Amino acid sequence: MNAPAHPPRRDLYTLSEPFHTEQLRVSPRHVLHVEQCGAPGGLPALALHGGPGGGASPEMRRFFDPSRYRLVLFDQRGCGRSTPHADVIDNTTWDLVEDIERIRTRLGIQKWLVFGGSWGSTLALAYAATHPERVAGLILRGVFLLLEGEIRWFYQSGASHIFPDSFERYVAPIPASERGDLLHAFHRRLMSDDRAVRLTAARAWARWEGETISIAGPSGLPQRFNDDRFVEAFARLEAHYFVNRGFFPEDGWLLKQTGNFRHIPARIIHGRYDVCTPYSSAWALKRAWPEAELETVPDAGHSSLEPGIVDALIRATDSFADNVRW
Repeated sequence: MNAPAHPPRRDLYTLSEPFHTEQLRVSPRHVLHVEQCGAPGGLPALALHGGPGGGASPEMRRFFDPSRYRLVLFDQRGCGRSTPHADVIDNTTWDLVEDIERIRTRLGIQKWLVFGGSWGSTLALAYAATHPERVAGLILRGVFLLLEGEIRWFYQSGASHIFPDSFERYVAPIPASERGDLLHAFHRRLMSDDRAVRLTAARAWARWEGETISIAGPSGLPQRFNDDRFVEAFARLEAHYFVNRGFFPEDGWLLKQTGNFRHIPARIIHGRYDVCTPYSSAWALKRAWPEAELETVPDAGHSSLEPGIVDALIRATDSFADNVRW
């Protein structure tokens, strides 16, 4: 008897251009780039980029059927096309949560599907914990809870044993005497007034993530991780948020908030071999939130563009369009 055929993996939707863009002032200091894509009368959805500091990429639009969704994306404070660039002042998780609310109110949206990967999943959970009445559903990829253990695993010791070659390049700018606390050693340099010092540290910091983001390893390094403007914002903002432990009241705070949003339909998608945000985080979230669906992608790492992750995310956005009622 022949084994049942597996359905072909889904691929990204065709890239669509925004039907509206604007620069939205959210504070005396910060102006955000905001764009809307897809169908103006479609199901409202918000896609949150990673990092912090990653910026919204065109590929993020391609996870949503443009004929069914009204998709909102924005560059979070200090990155992408938002200004001022690479700025850490007045830039916290709670500032970003309130930015989301400002955007939602301005666009006249009552509730929306919230989609986020990596740091985007962190921000999505923080938003759901504080504004659950505004969330119609959650799609979370590469779950990152901003636990102290996650930071140690990736930036100090853990992932270093899987990618020792990349880790050696990562620590190169830091003297041996400071390598006992790499997060703070990098943070000091990334906040330096000397741009050359900042860029040297930023290139090493960002390349470490870029070389480990995919199951392909260093050969899968995304091109933007070689761009100085991108890496400066990316590295500075990540170090700023991580030194401040995500601005959460305590370690594990997000897991303790699941009671606020357990009623929200949710799909968690995580690569089995994710080195940047280990699978244990998705597992911990599922244990705290039994109602959420957890899909493990057996042949993927952290990148949203790996075939198995793309397939799972497309199926998730299509399923929400079919089944969730706003």
